[in-house]
Amino acid sequence: MKVSKTQVKENRDKIVEKATQLFRSKGYDGVGIAELMSSAGFTHGGFYKHFSSKTDLVSITAKYGLEQVLKRIEGLNLTQFIEMYVSRTHRDNRDQGCTLTALSCDAARQPDEVKVEYEQGVEQLIQFIMNERAKQASLETAELRKQAINILAQSVGAIALSRSCPDQSTLSDEILESCKESLLKLAD
Repeated sequence: MKVSKTQVKENRDKIVEKATQLFRSKGYDGVGIAELMSSAGFTHGGFYKHFSSKTDLVSITAKYGLEQVLKRIEGLNLTQFIEMYVSRTHRDNRDQGCTLTALSCDAARQPDEVKVEYEQGVEQLIQFIMNERAKQASLETAELRKQAINILAQSVGAIALSRSCPDQSTLSDEILESCKESLLKLAD
């Protein structure tokens, strides 16, 4: 029985969504194709009907994951972004959180096709922060960009460093609170 183009697209989308979650949770090297396909409800053999390689899928999930973040922050102001991003909820839900916080170190070891997706996502987040910061302060573009990079780097770093501590660690919470406090001062 032939599968319709619509069903093929739905199957592919399901694989991409599940892979995005698994990669955020376990890292790119922590998930094999068999596990990925099984988690999505498909057989291992079907993978190559949708993707040319695991790197192809990694690149697609990087783009998809970063697009999800951009959709989540649509309509937020800078303070709301910081409150949402530098939070226990974000820290504790790695598979649903930002691809940058979960996979930036993994991405650094990936081929350029994956890094390009990260670069584009980072640039879009920088632009979002610059636009929000410009509503609050009259600064030259170069200064706005520096501040946006700093805010994004500190936000991502806060989550990554917080996650490196044991769950429910006092230090993990302290990192989040200290960074959030500092970031919120920048957002004023």
